[in-house]
Amino acid sequence: MQLNSKLIKKQFEKSFDTYEKNAIVQKIMAKKLITALSQIETEFCNILEIGCGTGILTKEIKNNLKFQSYFSNDIITKAEKEIQNIIPNSTFYCGNALKINPTKKMDLIVSNAVFQWFNDIEKITNHCKTMLSPKGVLAFSSFAPGNYKEISEITGLTLDYMPLNTISEKISKNFKILYKDEFIHTINFSNPLEILAHMKNTGVNSLSAKHFSFNEVKIFCEKYKEKFPQNSLTYAPIIVICKKNMN
Repeated sequence: MQLNSKLIKKQFEKSFDTYEKNAIVQKIMAKKLITALSQIETEFCNILEIGCGTGILTKEIKNNLKFQSYFSNDIITKAEKEIQNIIPNSTFYCGNALKINPTKKMDLIVSNAVFQWFNDIEKITNHCKTMLSPKGVLAFSSFAPGNYKEISEITGLTLDYMPLNTISEKISKNFKILYKDEFIHTINFSNPLEILAHMKNTGVNSLSAKHFSFNEVKIFCEKYKEKFPQNSLTYAPIIVICKKNMN
């Protein structure tokens, strides 16, 4: 699926104020990512966070890693204030991460639950390589096939999630894999309407510009109850930590 960057930005702008409260799995991912990273390395000179949002990952980094300079990026301008509140004197780059070009080389580039929104994993990781210092580390979390499988089965809408091993293979030319992991996390809701609200409040209703009519929502809820009586929603997170190859 070719992603619409303008739609993604619009939906995340709408959900910015509700994201932190509803991003249950993203918080788990951020904690797992930084816990795994801190087992490998804890001190970095320059850190760049891609897709910083409300600062869920930023807080984990501040509490667990040591650094001299912090740089952050997001497509939402409001994110700058959030990160400044967590790490004063940090530098913020607004816009598509593929277009940013920091003045310093980064020792760590880190991102939580963002890389699935890029159309080409090789393109974004290649760009990260150009921004990294010779022994720089790239650490990110994303999602594997099976993420939101219930939504996909009912609506046919899904991102082009890649298996963890496929991602590893695609980036192995430029990076040495230091750590990788995947897990499943399921959330149960009271009813399908809560699921739709959860998706809206975390900005992940960015797959289609289409607005469901009342009748379409009713049909969706009926199908959901029939197929998934527990009103469950499946997340399939992955974590990758790798070091820049010297080639």
